[in-house]
Amino acid sequence: MGEFDLISRYFTRPPRHALLGVGDDCALLQPQPGMQWAVSSDMLVDGRHFLSTTPPARLGHKALAVNLSDLAACGAKPIAFTLALSLPQIDEAWLQGFSQGLWALADAHGCELVGGDTTQGPLNICITVFGEVPPGDALLRQHAQVGDDVYVSGTLGDARLALEVFRGTLTVEAEHFEAARARMEQPSPRVALGLALRGLANAAIDISDGLVGDLGHILQRSKVGAVLTTDWVADSAAISPAMQSLTMNRRLDFALAGGDDYELLFTAAPDQADGVQEAANDCGVPITCIGRITSTPGLQVLDMQGMAMSRRFASFDHFAR
Repeated sequence: MGEFDLISRYFTRPPRHALLGVGDDCALLQPQPGMQWAVSSDMLVDGRHFLSTTPPARLGHKALAVNLSDLAACGAKPIAFTLALSLPQIDEAWLQGFSQGLWALADAHGCELVGGDTTQGPLNICITVFGEVPPGDALLRQHAQVGDDVYVSGTLGDARLALEVFRGTLTVEAEHFEAARARMEQPSPRVALGLALRGLANAAIDISDGLVGDLGHILQRSKVGAVLTTDWVADSAAISPAMQSLTMNRRLDFALAGGDDYELLFTAAPDQADGVQEAANDCGVPITCIGRITSTPGLQVLDMQGMAMSRRFASFDHFAR
């Protein structure tokens, strides 16, 4: 099988929204009248972003999910994506599983593949997504306001828990591991919640490198500070049964700095609390209030007794030594 046979067999469908899809030098896209494009790219590198044991269908899902998560954080509706894929060799069974996982998530969000590239080399997956958002409605990192409540969606720390089990530094019950592994390998992009938060949330980001680090991006761009509580780490909707099986110190490490959660972290004014909760309920996604935005620069993390913690939580950095 050659390169173009591979593309034709596994990654080609008739265009639905695009004016021109896969098969030419460029795809042609046209946003709906009055809409702006929201565009984001993410790369997944073998051994860096995923383990070689990841089933190909789950990898296809995750490759698109981490990109859709960026659109969710912006409050944008997914429209299309491109795929650049580097493969060590053509493995038809792997390609079948990978494309099935990719198409399943793409179809669930009405997002079509419109182009990309394939080459031979180390396994590397790069996706660029295109979404639509009305002008002025995009959720951005720079609009957090003093007094805002800070929220997270879903559960935090599960992906890190699964990774530590794979590394052999942690042992948990099989059912907890399988649940955490699914969260690591098949994250759920919170697209519906992102759309529902338009007009309610002030600022948003998706949690990829860890809660503390990603919250820091909002604080920096918005030129504000925050107080982060930790009582929710003991018992809340943000802590899964798998995480509840760990010591408090492990929970803190994984929830605050674990990364790979792909949940939404957002801020909203207190008078929007009812609307925010209603939006979350309508989307079937639990949310948890974990802190507030302050005028004092920097992030202060409080312990269970409400005292400032001296402990530091370092989020993931690709180039940190």
